[in-house]
Amino acid sequence: MCLIVFDWQPEAHRSSGGNRPLLTLSANRDEFFRRETEPLHWWDDAPNMLAGRDLTGGGTWLGVTRDGRFAALTNYRAPSEVRPDAPTRGALVSDFLADAPVAPLDYLRRVARDGDRYNGFNLLVGDFTRHELGWYGNRADAPPLLLEPGVHGLSNSLLNTPWPKLVAQRDALCDLIHLDEQPSLDVLIETLRDPGIANDDLLPSTGISIERERVLSAAFIETPEYGTRSTTALRVFAFDDGLSLEIKERSDDDGSHRVVRPGAFERSFAFDIGA
Repeated sequence: MCLIVFDWQPEAHRSSGGNRPLLTLSANRDEFFRRETEPLHWWDDAPNMLAGRDLTGGGTWLGVTRDGRFAALTNYRAPSEVRPDAPTRGALVSDFLADAPVAPLDYLRRVARDGDRYNGFNLLVGDFTRHELGWYGNRADAPPLLLEPGVHGLSNSLLNTPWPKLVAQRDALCDLIHLDEQPSLDVLIETLRDPGIANDDLLPSTGISIERERVLSAAFIETPEYGTRSTTALRVFAFDDGLSLEIKERSDDDGSHRVVRPGAFERSFAFDIGA
């Protein structure tokens, strides 16, 4: 997962009569096309978990559970620091979702104790029943924390680092919510699938060529071997008597693990949390 923008409003149901969701999120997963993937589905070996699956590492990049937990991951771009023998980062997401429930901050603190074992990452974990959403980046000079309300973004640097595509997509989400507190999941997906390239003077310097920085500056990436494999939109409502969740994924995989571009295969799910 390489771009996530989200509006986190843990008190929204109390302040706006339930009109503004607890969480509105859209995310792109960027990956090599040769890496086999299962699209969004309920896992047979962890039936409480709804997520895609990386068939190489065995973990996932974004998922939710029937009892209201959530986790998502982005990689931190630092090519000179990558260790091929490091454990898979996707397990950080699936472990949180598959294990017995634990408070988000407690889980992130546990991860942080061994954070240097992994290549660079950002990890979001949440428990909607607790109205808690936390973040930890193992390249940050800061401990795990619970997020304040507001619109946030993650790309391949630390939380809210103002890379061009993050700023553009975070602003776009703000605009959507200003016009409609409940933009459709289709609109969230379409907005994030933006192929526009940033100007050179705005590009970060992460240790790759300027040509590569240009390509990766798009929210929706397209190269012959690597690109945006799926886009996911997620919304969670909190009411006085419970929570509900809806999620939709548009991907390039119809379930056969063969890449078909541009991605047009869709799966959607909706359920009451804890029902």
